Amino acid sequence: MEDFLVEKTAIISGGASGIGKAAALKLAEAGFRVCLLDVNDTKLKDVKKEMEEKNFKVITIPCDISQYDQVETAVKKVMEQWGRIDVVFANAGIVGQVSSIESMSIDNWNQVLSINLNGTFFLVKAAIPHVKQQGGSIIITSSISGNRVFSQAGFTAYSTSKAALAAFAKMAALELAKYHIRVNVICPGGIETNFKESIKRSPDLDEIKIPVAFPEGSKPLDNRSGKPEEVADLVKFLASDESSHITGTEIYIDGAESLLIG
Repeated sequence: MEDFLVEKTAIISGGASGIGKAAALKLAEAGFRVCLLDVNDTKLKDVKKEMEEKNFKVITIPCDISQYDQVETAVKKVMEQWGRIDVVFANAGIVGQVSSIESMSIDNWNQVLSINLNGTFFLVKAAIPHVKQQGGSIIITSSISGNRVFSQAGFTAYSTSKAALAAFAKMAALELAKYHIRVNVICPGGIETNFKESIKRSPDLDEIKIPVAFPEGSKPLDNRSGKPEEVADLVKFLASDESSHITGTEIYIDGAESLLIG
């Protein structure tokens, strides 16, 4: 466990499963107090129980990240509980329905951008006044999709939101540097989570597919997808003072997958 002079606090959206949960455990092991935000209250309770059994300091708050009033209330609760926010990990996101632009519903487009892009903006905006008090780190989950990879048919809404997050992080990095706040964006490739199970596909998806010939072994490094714990290691690094001069940077964590199929 890292020896901090003060107990630092991290707030994580999408913290009930996958990368968010793995990051929560990793930061808690490093001595952070952790607040988890998620719409899935059942999974939040499960994670809280697991972390409390390890004697980690954790609070969980059911929160729809696309609703600014809920995000603002959650941030206020963290401040009331612990009095500071040092790390913001804006991680919540969805794919939505994968479909052609022509057939994509307006509701689907709005939902994906509302959660992925607006939700990140809302969390960062609400947290900034508190992180400014001592400086800290903001980490944003983008993706290889929309940044290096554009061959995924039907991912237009998702890829657009993830590309926008990379731009947002760079703008925020410059704006917040004077307050000793670092802002970086991570771009995972294929990660072993349940993320794909939530993807819905439209009937016309095959009509817009462009054939992509994958060479044998589409995962160059170790021939496998990444693990949530490996992404959590990167989050821990960016949250720590070991990355004290890194800001405005996109970091790809995909085993070189995107270099092969981009």
